[in-house]
Amino acid sequence: MCGIVGYVGEKQAAPLIIEALKKLEYRGYDSSGISVLNSEGIFTAKKKGRIQELESMLDYSKIEGTLGIAHTRWATHGIPDEINAHPHLDCSGKIAIVHNGIIENYASLKEVLISEGHRIVSQTDSEIIAHLIEKFQKQGNPLEHSVKKALSLVEGTFGLAVLGTDKFGGPRIIAAKKGASLIIGIGNNEIILASDATAIINHTRKVIYLNDDEVAVLSKDGCFITKINGERVKNQIQEIKWSLEEIEKKNFKHFMLKEIMEQPEAVQNALRGRINGAVPKLSLKIDVNKTKRIILTACGTSWHSALIGKYLIEKIAQIPVEADYASEFRYRDPLISETDLVMAISQSGETADTLAALRQAKSKNAQTAGIVNVVGSTIAREVDSGIFLHAGPEIGVASTKAFTTQVVALALFALFLRHEKGIKDSPELMRELSMIPSKIKEFLTSAEGQIGGIAKEFYSSKNFLYLGRGVNFPVALEGALKLKEISYIHAEGYPAAEMKHGPIALVDDEMPVVFVATQSASTFDKITSNMQEIKARGGRIITITDEENSSIKSLSNFLVLVPKTIEELSPIINVLPLQLLAYKIADLKGLSIDKPRNLAKSVTVE
Repeated sequence: MCGIVGYVGEKQAAPLIIEALKKLEYRGYDSSGISVLNSEGIFTAKKKGRIQELESMLDYSKIEGTLGIAHTRWATHGIPDEINAHPHLDCSGKIAIVHNGIIENYASLKEVLISEGHRIVSQTDSEIIAHLIEKFQKQGNPLEHSVKKALSLVEGTFGLAVLGTDKFGGPRIIAAKKGASLIIGIGNNEIILASDATAIINHTRKVIYLNDDEVAVLSKDGCFITKINGERVKNQIQEIKWSLEEIEKKNFKHFMLKEIMEQPEAVQNALRGRINGAVPKLSLKIDVNKTKRIILTACGTSWHSALIGKYLIEKIAQIPVEADYASEFRYRDPLISETDLVMAISQSGETADTLAALRQAKSKNAQTAGIVNVVGSTIAREVDSGIFLHAGPEIGVASTKAFTTQVVALALFALFLRHEKGIKDSPELMRELSMIPSKIKEFLTSAEGQIGGIAKEFYSSKNFLYLGRGVNFPVALEGALKLKEISYIHAEGYPAAEMKHGPIALVDDEMPVVFVATQSASTFDKITSNMQEIKARGGRIITITDEENSSIKSLSNFLVLVPKTIEELSPIINVLPLQLLAYKIADLKGLSIDKPRNLAKSVTVE
């Protein structure tokens, strides 16, 4: 949540960091603000709404300065308005801060600061950091030490950038991280600080990923990093592998549509170099013989892929699996031992609850692994080993290609476990997996118009029901989530058999019901019966299927044919029409598809 940018260099900071901030708007867009340090002090401007609202009020010719910070906000404490927008200043106006995270003990700290005479003007938890720094700097401490002293009192999470002048060392930005990502880009006589690499790639590919409890001093003299406790650390400079072109919309109307259409290539990249005959080639440090249970933990869309992973691993590798919401897992005091493998699944690799669940597992000596898309992310660095998705940057808030590549990664993982356990390999599954990119492309090449017609029929609906069975029940959940996220239509996903245990009461001639009904020896006849029950009650049926048989056709108001594949891999294909349906409905409604209300791409706070 929230996007942070900072700049130290030889160029004028304001236009540069505003352009960089736009690349982070998917992380939050309730309000935005900028602070630039120059000879006259700190210039600050803030505005409710999107970044273009802020930009429209700025006259760059009057904002000189080569050091600056900026922020785009996803509101937690305090309503979205100019007062609660970042940057926040101390009483003197000589310190500006931008913050991503939550300060859990802010109320008690605020009370102390007010009693000491500090004027706190916003409703946010973040503002107290500026006043704590001011307090310690007035005691004669250098800016860096004042930041460290302030953070030693803070309980919670932070990605923090502090702009100010140190009488011991001149103008500088102090950056600090705990539980919220911060990346330092090392350019040519310039340093760019950001919440993620999308804001940096236009300037440099050389980056340093800050670790938790690290503080970086950024100035004209370079970058100097220590722990909060003062211990010197030397972070390795890494190189961003993807290009600026990959995060541009090209000729697509929205990033979400671009990312839907990129799925053949994304899945191919997830498979590249990993298929070797019947055995997947994965570099995983897992003692499979020691592993008695696997726990997949994730949030949102990644949790839906975890549910599919449970099905795949249990069927293919015959190891018991639990799929847990990370937000529940971390507070349940779960029974974990060294014979468990806990796998964290997260597109960003920064999801706060998933990271906390991972750390809880590590504290109980479990083996750990991860499936993430962002190289250098916190989860990627903290797991014992893992699988990178290589899906490329995903900018749209509603995840699409991350979901399909996560399912691919989980299928590879299941096959890896099967081989390591000494169970006979499954060449058929590997062959089908290698064909999945072409089948995705086959569907996406021809389906957009057909899905658009269905969207026109139902875009004014108030409710949707999504039903699936077996490995496709999570696909129903994911289809419903996509519709809720970007079209604001109430939608629910259920196992088709559970329809009779309550949801069928909602069915009438106004209710669209989406069935995921591709061929399966174990459930196809059952789901056909469920369709008959909906038809008898007047429901309007949209069917996703891979075979145009007479019974399915007669029961369906709308039929969407998808390419055939084996049951285990069918979720990768079946989710495609549901992604497109959600997109087309939201587009017809004229909504902000890439930046839906109240949502942000990376949930880095609880």
